[in-house]
Amino acid sequence: MKENEEPSYTLEDGKFLITLARKSILNYLTFQKLLTQPEGTPAKFLEESGVFVTLNKPDDKGNKKLRGCIGFPTPVYPLVQATIDAAKSSAVSDPRFPTVEIEEMKEIMIEVTILTPPMLMQVKDPKEYLKKIKIGRDGLIVKSGGRSGLLLPQVPVEWNWTVEEFLEHTCGKAWLDVNCWKNLSTEIYRFSGIIYQEVEPNGEIVLKEI
Repeated sequence: MKENEEPSYTLEDGKFLITLARKSILNYLTFQKLLTQPEGTPAKFLEESGVFVTLNKPDDKGNKKLRGCIGFPTPVYPLVQATIDAAKSSAVSDPRFPTVEIEEMKEIMIEVTILTPPMLMQVKDPKEYLKKIKIGRDGLIVKSGGRSGLLLPQVPVEWNWTVEEFLEHTCGKAWLDVNCWKNLSTEIYRFSGIIYQEVEPNGEIVLKEI
């Protein structure tokens, strides 16, 4: 790979990462130890990258419900290690949910989102965000007063939000006023993601279109 060239990812790469994520969770729930990096890991997974691992579980009506979601917004760890860590943490360290039980893994669908590096959006008027942000393409990070919140690109699509609602919910994720995005001192970053998901628990893995 040439210097500064972004690695490209295929469906096979997505299968590798989701399989790795499931192994990481099962390994930790069984042995309380972090999975070691697989031998012979392809070079592209040794590149530093942001990544999030999302766990979904159907409710009594068969609707998909969030069961855990944790990751690394910025490229600070090799993708393989970040995926192992994020998968484990999504199962046992998401403060919104109790720890996943090992038997639950038969019902959980795993989603892995590879992130591009976040880019700070420069505007002179916050209303410009409404035209610059595209639902289905952009994820958002809001930072202000030492607090930050992140929502992945697929979230506003799943909830059918407008751009303004997306901004408001990202502010809320940071425990900030929902209108904090209207203040020029608030930093708004956008990023995109490549999303792979299991169609059913431990089942077929596909590239998710949003």
